[in-house]
Amino acid sequence: MIQWIKTLFAKTETVHNTDYTKPEVQEQQKNNIESVSKKFLIVGLGNIGAEYVNTRHNIGFKVLDHLAKKESIPFETVKLGALAEYKFKGRTFLLLKPNTYMNLSGKAVKYWMDKENIPLENIFVITDDLNLSFGTIRIKPKGSDGGHNGLKNINFVLNTNQYTRFRFGISDEFKKGQQIDYVLGEWDDIEKEKLPERLETASEIIKNFGTAGLENTMTTYNGK
Repeated sequence: MIQWIKTLFAKTETVHNTDYTKPEVQEQQKNNIESVSKKFLIVGLGNIGAEYVNTRHNIGFKVLDHLAKKESIPFETVKLGALAEYKFKGRTFLLLKPNTYMNLSGKAVKYWMDKENIPLENIFVITDDLNLSFGTIRIKPKGSDGGHNGLKNINFVLNTNQYTRFRFGISDEFKKGQQIDYVLGEWDDIEKEKLPERLETASEIIKNFGTAGLENTMTTYNGK
């Protein structure tokens, strides 16, 4: 009788501990999670058109162009922008230059974020900042738009400001009433001389964000 009761409880425990998910389904779910965590959407903000290529407001485009050229990866015209795929240390970086113009940047970010199933924490937006001296770097996990139309639209479309942004300082060396001309103006000679080194650092920041994480990236590069 005792042996029979032990056998009954053993069968009951086996039934309760049974995982009805097929092994191949479990493995696929695991792979999907790992795949998403290793994919990043790197968004450089700017305006399309030859007249904007070398302007301060297009530093986001400039950073992505530098990385793509260095790694010999092409941009392809896609829906709502130009896209390049960069693979590094098991990570996939989707470099996106929206073609929606600055004040509608959120539309492109949302589309590619959803299409590629990229989580909010893997979004990295590169933008210019008037409140920082030229070339100064500030990386933050969230924040206000700071009056920047690109960030303002992204915040609106995503309905959150909880995404990482990389602010590249362009300084505020302009006279009263000339902000637009300054932002949409080209780099001066001194800035042009220093820009290549800053672009190289920006490229390293992108790779570090995907491989070492946000906290490490902020500690290593903020203020430099």
